[in-house]
Amino acid sequence: MEIRLSRDVERVLGRGGPAVALESTLVAHGFPAPDNLAVGRALEDEVRKAGAVPATIAVLEGVARIGLAEAELERLATDPGIAKASTRDLAALAAKGTSGATTVAATAYLAARAGIRVFATGGIGGVHRGGADISADIGEIARSAVCVVSAGAKAILDLPTTFEALESAGIPVVGFSCGEFPAFYTARSGLALDHRFDDVAALARAVGHHLGLGRGGLLVCNPPPAEAALPADDVERWIADALEQGRKDGIAGKAVTPYLLKALNAASRGRTLACNRALALSNASLGGRLAVALCA
Repeated sequence: MEIRLSRDVERVLGRGGPAVALESTLVAHGFPAPDNLAVGRALEDEVRKAGAVPATIAVLEGVARIGLAEAELERLATDPGIAKASTRDLAALAAKGTSGATTVAATAYLAARAGIRVFATGGIGGVHRGGADISADIGEIARSAVCVVSAGAKAILDLPTTFEALESAGIPVVGFSCGEFPAFYTARSGLALDHRFDDVAALARAVGHHLGLGRGGLLVCNPPPAEAALPADDVERWIADALEQGRKDGIAGKAVTPYLLKALNAASRGRTLACNRALALSNASLGGRLAVALCA
């Protein structure tokens, strides 16, 4: 598959400078229009404010694009034909010359191929409740030498089993200003982390040492901003209700996550979407600062 870097990304990587990968599924499928384009722009701005170069990743006409022009970002936000693209889809998209918005797994893989060491997202995928489905995100983070900054895993998942799956895959999970695995919309999950860092420079040293081992990636957990976090009991009730309605509606496979997120947004009167935006921006900011510190 051809991988094409934007001039800004190629220039910063060429001089050993800081770049941060951003996934395009957040823009194409994570937020309703016109918020999705605004979020995509805001994520890139957070990375720039931290002193790094944003590299939003997508597949356009069969080519993996690392760093997008404004018109390309707008296309992702407005073209209903842009599908989700995980790692398993990349070869088919390349062969057919078609387009897709990259998931966490595909973004991590392509970022590592391009030599980008930090990738900021909202939350990773994991083990679905009931154990019927395990996201490709875990396996890809284990293989790809990239540091993923997220607010833990998506709250709609089985978080204890996801946490165990990360450990089984050999993925280091460290907290930034937190001692627990965040539950996406809330900071607390009851799942204790072995390692916590409260200083970006110290975190960068740990990330650099791990990536230097050549053993794949790692996960840095950044809890949602306190002002945007939601009550855990409310979130769990909304998820339980959405799962039950989804079963009645026969929702399965790839349709489950967008269905649940839409249901949560409705049940919370927009609060989950606002939290999702706030935590994604916080992760982009931390990703930018971490990338700068790694290059210091």
